[in-house]
Amino acid sequence: MEFFDTDFLQSDEIKLVLSRVSEGNPERNWVPAYYFDICDLQDNKMGFCDLRIGYTDGLYYGGHIGYTVYEPYRGHHYAAKACKLLFLLAKKHEMDYLYITCNPDNLPSRKTCDYLNGEFLGVAELPEDNDMRLNEGETQKCIYKFLL
Repeated sequence: MEFFDTDFLQSDEIKLVLSRVSEGNPERNWVPAYYFDICDLQDNKMGFCDLRIGYTDGLYYGGHIGYTVYEPYRGHHYAAKACKLLFLLAKKHEMDYLYITCNPDNLPSRKTCDYLNGEFLGVAELPEDNDMRLNEGETQKCIYKFLL
């Protein structure tokens, strides 16, 4: 897979600064991914996010996008604004839809998905062999689908 230039991932409030890419790992069923710092226009790091490119059964549970906004910057929709920029990059990769998932008790993340007008597909039980269940003890994920 070809990784694209990401300098266009900027709005009037934030920019996504590429920190690294990952080629993926076919043996583990992992897809290629971009990793970014979420920064304001003065280069202050406000959090981080990533975008996984491609489709696997595991991404239904793990999602295509992950994000974290640092405590002092929460409450300004920076995660949602970062996701909107990541949607643009996913479109460049000719992806038609993305999943974003979160734990059922993660209300800020659920609000972010609602704010982005994601389709709530429900709360899914993680398969017994899922990495998140095996490594982190998680059992369920809220699944949101976003048409691009």
